[in-house]
Amino acid sequence: MIALLEGTIERKSPQNAILNVNGVGYEINISASTYERLPGKGGGTKLHIIETVGIYGGGVTLYGFYTQEEKDIFLCFKEGLKNTGAKKSLDYTDKAMKSLPDFRKAVLTKNMSLLTSIFGFRKPTAEKIITLLQKKMEGIDLKGGEKWPGIGEGASLEAIQALISLGYRETQAKEAVQKVMSGADEEIKTQDIIKNALKYLS
Repeated sequence: MIALLEGTIERKSPQNAILNVNGVGYEINISASTYERLPGKGGGTKLHIIETVGIYGGGVTLYGFYTQEEKDIFLCFKEGLKNTGAKKSLDYTDKAMKSLPDFRKAVLTKNMSLLTSIFGFRKPTAEKIITLLQKKMEGIDLKGGEKWPGIGEGASLEAIQALISLGYRETQAKEAVQKVMSGADEEIKTQDIIKNALKYLS
């Protein structure tokens, strides 16, 4: 079974890449996160590989990941969530890759609001993730800290949702709220967070 491939990029798109390994081109399905980190044509790279076989035949399909962490998260979805195939697991992985430490925290603390609003999971899916993936998340060792410390609960989350509804991009809203929360009192109200975040955004 293939676990790792190293070679040069022949072609890449947000959905797949062709990796030339000693003259053999491997077509590999990839996540948007991996796509953004891959070099251009002719650049050297290596991908962590998972092989899958279709339930109804059709041969082997390769899925590639830029990091072992991303591969581990993919396997959590594919093996831990019932009736979730490889393509859907790849979609879920893209959502979680916004910030793996924050995603892990959301699962372990059963933070439904963070999973649905920030990571974009539908409520039924978020419920399954919390129910079925907690033990798997405990066993995954992630590098780095949370991307948005202090975001995801109470007033800060409400402020992010409000800013997004006003037309700001998710990343802009998170960055602004994080900036406000870094120097704010713990009892700060939602409307005050929004007010100060708008000043930052302007």
